[in-house]
Amino acid sequence: MRFGVREVLFILVLLAVPVASFWFVFKPRNADIVTARSEIAAKRQTLNKLNEASAKIKDLGEAIAAGQEAIEVIEAKLPAEQSVDEVLRQASDIAMKHSLHIKTVTPQKKVPASQYMELPIAWELSGNFDGFYEFLLDLEQLPRLTQIRDLNIERTDQDEGAMTATFTLSIYFQPRTSPTKLVEVNQ
Repeated sequence: MRFGVREVLFILVLLAVPVASFWFVFKPRNADIVTARSEIAAKRQTLNKLNEASAKIKDLGEAIAAGQEAIEVIEAKLPAEQSVDEVLRQASDIAMKHSLHIKTVTPQKKVPASQYMELPIAWELSGNFDGFYEFLLDLEQLPRLTQIRDLNIERTDQDEGAMTATFTLSIYFQPRTSPTKLVEVNQ
């Protein structure tokens, strides 16, 4: 068999077809396949995260319900604005019960605290330290939310255990104008 120019050209064209198809078809297609596989892996990872989150939704619903119950307990301890004077009266009764002399009680400006209001009241008490300690313990047992800040205790020279205490008693309450509403969660 004789190889002429025609046969050589035919063999070259036959060899050029697979090389050209590799460069123009298979190589771009392989790049598309690699890109598609990386997108699939990213979507699988997102799907796995979504499955984990959806498995926790039941637990999340229970946590929200527990949080709402805790809010209801806290709100039950918040007096209405008109009941703040009763809390103040109870605190002064506790002070007198423990033989503490109330020097001054000065209400300060009401402060908005989130959905509630705070009424800070500056106190100055004098008496025995043990009585003051009992006062703090009884104050803690009040069914209302209170907080003591800026506590300063100074020893006096009158007798053993005598002291003067200055502090701010904050009473939290619900304002008359905006009652607190709980957010309903549909489960």
